[in-house]
Amino acid sequence: MQPAAEFRDSDLALAIAERIRRRVVTARLMEFCGSHTAAILKYGIRQLLPQGVEMLSGPGCPVCVTDQADIDRAVALAQIPGIILCTFGDMLKVPGTYSTLQEARAEGADVRTVYSTLDALEIAVSNPERPVVFLGVGFETTAPTIATSIVQAKSEGIKNYSVFSLAKMCPPVMEALLAGGEIRIDGIICPGHVSAVIGSKPYEFIPRDYGIACVVAGFEPVDILQAVDMLLGQLEIEKPQVEIAYGRSVSHEGNIRAQELLAEVFEMRPARWRGVGEVSNSGYAIRADYAGFDAEKRFEIKSGPAREPAGCRCGDVLRGVITPVSCPLFGKACVPERPVGPCMVSGEGACASYYSFGGVDGK
Repeated sequence: MQPAAEFRDSDLALAIAERIRRRVVTARLMEFCGSHTAAILKYGIRQLLPQGVEMLSGPGCPVCVTDQADIDRAVALAQIPGIILCTFGDMLKVPGTYSTLQEARAEGADVRTVYSTLDALEIAVSNPERPVVFLGVGFETTAPTIATSIVQAKSEGIKNYSVFSLAKMCPPVMEALLAGGEIRIDGIICPGHVSAVIGSKPYEFIPRDYGIACVVAGFEPVDILQAVDMLLGQLEIEKPQVEIAYGRSVSHEGNIRAQELLAEVFEMRPARWRGVGEVSNSGYAIRADYAGFDAEKRFEIKSGPAREPAGCRCGDVLRGVITPVSCPLFGKACVPERPVGPCMVSGEGACASYYSFGGVDGK
C-alpha cells in the first residue's frame, strides 16, 4: 500500500478524501475494472474512505473471466502439431483443467509471448510455412487491436495468420450481474480504458433500469477518489446517472473509428464468463467476411470436459460475492508462484492485488 504522501497530487487527493468523509450517505460501490482494484489497493484508497463506504471488486479482468473450457481449448490448440500460438504473458500460467499453456510449452508446444498483435503478425510473416494463431483475450480495449491485425493480414495476404477470439464486452456482463440480484450495489466505478473506446453512453441502462449511480474513472488516486465523491454526491440527492471523471480520455460517444472497426470485423455472440456463466451478446465472433482468419473455423480443437479447480472461489470473487481473503485457498495453497485460479495470476486479478498490496476483508 502506497501512503498518501507519495500520491502524484497528495494535497488534492486528501482534500477529496475529506470531502468524501463529510458526505452523509452510506454506500456499497463496485469498481468493475481490475486495474482499478489494483490501484485502489496499491494506493490505500479504501483506508481513506469512511466506514460507511464499502468497495467491492468486479469481473473486470479479462484473463480472470476467461471460462475454464476456453482455457482448455487454448491449450489444446497450442498442442496441434505445427501451430505457433501467440499470447499475452498473463495467459501462460492460468490453470486449465488438465494443463497450462506454460506446461504445454515445456512439453514441446510452440507457445510464444507477445506484447501486441503486431508481434504475432511479424511471427506469421517470418514463418510462412506454419500456422500462427493469436490468442485473442481482452475487452473492448484490446478488441480493436485484434480487429486491426485481421484487417492487415487480409490486406497483406498473410494467409497463415488467424485469431482464436475470446474477447468480451463489458456492459452485457454488468447487466447480467445486476439482473441476477445476488449482490446489492449502490454505485459503479466504470472502467476507464474500455470507456475510452465505447464511451459512457452504453452504461445509461444502469441508472435508468436499476437506479444505480455510475462514474467512469481514470487510474490515478485523484481520479478514483473523484469518482467515489461523485457517486456519493449522486446518492445524496437520489439522482443516479452516468458521469465521467476521466474527461481527458473518455467522451460520451467514445472512439467512433474504433467502434466502426469492431463492427466491420466482429459480430456479437454469447460468451461464457467464469463465475457468471453464459452471457448473451457479450462475445466477439469473427464475421464471415474474415472467416479465413478465424482459428475456430480453421482448426479442429478438441479438449476434454472442463472442471473448475477444487476449492477455488474465483467465480465468487469475480461476482463481488466475497473478497479474496474469504477464499480458504488464498495465500495458502494459492499464491502467485502456484496459482490455483486465474484471479491470482493476472496483474488485474483481485486475488493477486490483495496478495501484493495487503487488502483486508471488508475494507
